Amino acid sequence: MNTKLLRKSVLGIAGLAFAGGMVAGPATANAAPSIESKPVVATAQADKVDKGKLIPHGVQGEQSRIDLTDEQIGNVKAIIAATKKADMDERAAVVAIATALQESKLENLGHLGERNDHDSQGLFQQRPSSGWGTVEQITDPEYSTMAFLKGLKQVDGWQDMPLTKAAQTVQVSAYPFHYAQWETQAADLVAEHWNS
Repeated sequence: MNTKLLRKSVLGIAGLAFAGGMVAGPATANAAPSIESKPVVATAQADKVDKGKLIPHGVQGEQSRIDLTDEQIGNVKAIIAATKKADMDERAAVVAIATALQESKLENLGHLGERNDHDSQGLFQQRPSSGWGTVEQITDPEYSTMAFLKGLKQVDGWQDMPLTKAAQTVQVSAYPFHYAQWETQAADLVAEHWNS
């Protein structure tokens, strides 16, 4: 009986070694591709945006979310590109996108006739009469974003403020707390599109 047990143990160990070799074999046989693929994985992880940087103060209040069209996603990408051009970080893009979500739902709005709020237009509902630029300028996503970010840069300590306070200081809205509801979706959009 000891011989049978010993034989089963030896066969079991040999079987495990064989199975282990089958599993590990191709990986070690192709060691070079495996090594080459590791930097790609590390690079992909390095390209991820740190979510802690996007919402450093936590969100305020209930969050809203809308489904976006291709045009709205294009406007998100334009805001991100302008933010990079302005040499500002991901947090600035979150503030800008949340502001545009509140002001226009990320739609580059022209004059809405009787429904228009004074002469407000574009992604950020900026007003020519308030010195934001011409109609052509404020309905250009890059220009309007750069104008918003220029205003944001002038706010001392905007990086340390809750999003709604930073946005309100630039926008001077009649509804200052409405920006906060878009922070999560804005952060998600920046995380998804910052490196795309």
